[in-house]
Amino acid sequence: MASNLIRGDQLFMGWKLDLLSGKAPVRWELADEDSPLNAIKAEPCTATVLGGGPGSGKTAAMMQLMVDGLRLSDDLRVLVANVEMSPVVLLNRQLARLSGIDLTTIQDRKFTPEHMERLHAGFSELESIVGRLGFVKGPFTLENVARAADELEPQILVLDYLQRFTCSASEDRRGGLDQSMSLIRKFADSGSAVFIVSALARQKNAAGRSGYEPETLTMAAFRDSSEIEFGVDNAYILAAGKEPHERTLKHLKARNGECRDIALEFDGAVQRFGGTFVDDIATKAESWWQK
Repeated sequence: MASNLIRGDQLFMGWKLDLLSGKAPVRWELADEDSPLNAIKAEPCTATVLGGGPGSGKTAAMMQLMVDGLRLSDDLRVLVANVEMSPVVLLNRQLARLSGIDLTTIQDRKFTPEHMERLHAGFSELESIVGRLGFVKGPFTLENVARAADELEPQILVLDYLQRFTCSASEDRRGGLDQSMSLIRKFADSGSAVFIVSALARQKNAAGRSGYEPETLTMAAFRDSSEIEFGVDNAYILAAGKEPHERTLKHLKARNGECRDIALEFDGAVQRFGGTFVDDIATKAESWWQK
């Protein structure tokens, strides 16, 4: 029977040569260098969880990272499994963000001639990446996600949100999260970067009231927190600020680095977190029409 021992002296030379080669490890940028979200990277063999209370913008933040990652890396492929929102709804939101046209106008299809330049600029941005973006159809089991991943072969897999996935079509959604996290870890260990959106449980503040107040949002706020804490490499929670548009992305776990909170602003009308390289979209729209 073959030994499963790896001797340190056998490993050492290859490890040393790799470090001295000057070749950076594989890492995908998910935001432009001027964005505060640039602190979040996608790396192979990692799992990252993003939590937030209802309406905090966690799906918007996740899709912004994924779409901008596709725009920044021509060879990147992303697979999104979203239990609550259809692909059309997700594309509507990204069109709002990229065009600067409010989401209500896009949903109602009430465009005017003044919208056309920005609308077509947004279409152009999305058209450049949609061939490398895939969506999973139900049923939302991890086996079904795995089949879609075999077809698209994505480097990044998004599960939104964790507590609604099961390991089989017959499994009770309320159970089996430990098995789900084991399978998610296998996805990551196979070379993917897995990004998970998670629900939070209400936490009691000093006055005994339950809610999603920033000071109460720790790792314990994740639903089924023990399994999540064990299984992920990075954990973030979107916490509300003093003003309606303010958010703090609390960095609660970093297995291989330092935790650093990120200050953000969220424009709900266009589903955009501040600091992205689409802020000059009006100029892009004008350039698009001049082609």
